[in-house]
Amino acid sequence: MKILLVEDEHKIANAIKQGLMQEHFIVDVAFDGTEGFDIASSESYDLIILDRMLPGIDGLTICKKLRDINNHTPILMLTAKGQVNDKVEGLNSGADDYLAKPFAFEELLARIKALGRRPKGSVSEQIIVGGLTLNTNTFEVKRLNKSIKLSAKEFSLLEYLMKHQNKIITKEQIISHVWSYDSDILPNTIEVFIGYLRNKIDKPFKNANPLIHTVRGFGYRIGEK
Repeated sequence: MKILLVEDEHKIANAIKQGLMQEHFIVDVAFDGTEGFDIASSESYDLIILDRMLPGIDGLTICKKLRDINNHTPILMLTAKGQVNDKVEGLNSGADDYLAKPFAFEELLARIKALGRRPKGSVSEQIIVGGLTLNTNTFEVKRLNKSIKLSAKEFSLLEYLMKHQNKIITKEQIISHVWSYDSDILPNTIEVFIGYLRNKIDKPFKNANPLIHTVRGFGYRIGEK
């Protein structure tokens, strides 16, 4: 899951980012509202964590502006204001959930996972393609009941492909969703990581059909055929 965190307090932002990265999320950070809106409106994310009180543009305004341009990325709003009226105002601006500071990281993580499931209306943490299963909660990957060990980046890449099974995914889409927006990605980086996945997902299973396919001139697709 790729997350944009918009938080002007650097200590809090860095702590949240480090915690989420340890949970295998990809995290971009903006430290003011203007930058946050610019990134949110030009890049693709699975979730936006948005502080309410920000320099430049406040969180409520960012919420409203994103919804006005039909950006429906789930938004979790953070704020030091915990009164009911403040929560109602945040939700009415277009936020999907509201968390008052201070909060336990475990609660933030639980809300992120809940919002991550919401777009497809599924309560399952498992994604299945053929005999391959990926659990977004435990980070376990298995094929034909055999455990497969992946690095954090390999897991993120496989998760993105599996969430779009049987669809052709371009290198540009992979870079946008699996790497931070300011990452310096070499042209063959995607090919290298696809190779890593094939070595773990397909090659050890000689009696099963390959799942990762190259669609020349377009990108990659994961599926049984």
